[in-house]
Amino acid sequence: MSSVSSNAIGDFVSPRAANRPPHTILGAGLALAALGTLAAVPLMANDYWLNAVLIPFLIMSLTGLGLNLLMGYAGQASLGTGGFMSVGAYATYNLLLRLPELPLPVSLLLGGVIAGLVGLIAGLLSLRIKGFYLVASTLATQFFLEWLFNQYGWFSNYSTSSSISAPRLAILGHDLSSPTGRYLLTLATVAVVTVIAVRLVRSQTGLTWMAIRDMDTAAEVIGIPIASGKLKAFFVSSLIIGIAGALWAFAYLGTVDARSFNLDRSFQVMFIIILGGMGSIVGNYLGAAFMILLPILLDHIAAGLFGGSIDPGQLENLQKAFFGGLIIWFLIKEPNGLAALAARLGSRLSASLRR
Repeated sequence: MSSVSSNAIGDFVSPRAANRPPHTILGAGLALAALGTLAAVPLMANDYWLNAVLIPFLIMSLTGLGLNLLMGYAGQASLGTGGFMSVGAYATYNLLLRLPELPLPVSLLLGGVIAGLVGLIAGLLSLRIKGFYLVASTLATQFFLEWLFNQYGWFSNYSTSSSISAPRLAILGHDLSSPTGRYLLTLATVAVVTVIAVRLVRSQTGLTWMAIRDMDTAAEVIGIPIASGKLKAFFVSSLIIGIAGALWAFAYLGTVDARSFNLDRSFQVMFIIILGGMGSIVGNYLGAAFMILLPILLDHIAAGLFGGSIDPGQLENLQKAFFGGLIIWFLIKEPNGLAALAARLGSRLSASLRR
């Protein structure tokens, strides 16, 4: 039973998973339409919106997409997202530094591949353990990568502060260091990766991931390649997360620092896919928009109501408590996240318009 047809896998996948592809296609169409709209944003948005809102929104959407392929589609838990982001950032930096003849897109891709290989190594444990124990192993990977990049100066070109400035961003001689250039680089990368991810989850690989997620033991019995499916999920997920980490360092922060990819970052990405919707392409964008825009909205509301009398640290703690409450509410009331909520609202709107 070395190979299994996509029809056989599709017959095995539970009705819940089998019903996902149409929603995935619809969600991906909405996401791509939104990306097309965002392409015209530089004509209207100022540098603040590009630097502080839109660029981090796109990068966190991409990071959520990578983790969602692993957790939402393949059912493999991970808390090492921040670590894999740091691998992509440091790998891309060293490629640009030591091989300057490489074009920027190639360096981004190779940095993602290196992060994917690290994720593949971490994913080997998923062949023997699952659930809480897999979370613990990926958490150990997160701490190990943070220690590695802080301990060995080679990765940061022996910078005294272990923090390095991003190299010049350029493609075919065109400078991308301006806010508009960095935004368009990020947007183009997110659009390309989104298209690839949509095709991937609709392929036999995506069906294999969903079969593993729903019932891996039964899937193995009927001949679905469980081991290779899990390892592919870790590799592809870490590759996308690594590219997002490089963009976070170069297009957003302008620096590479392992402390920017700590455990808080891993939790933030996990919250994005929980709020947006596990196993949903469009959910990554909804969750990232929620995580990026809500703190800005809360800051404006607090400034309007209290005039800055609340201590910023206390306000940040209140925001964290609010996020925690929302996550608990979504887990109980809306486990499929904002994507499912938006789909229901769209169905009701369509039904009301047809009447």
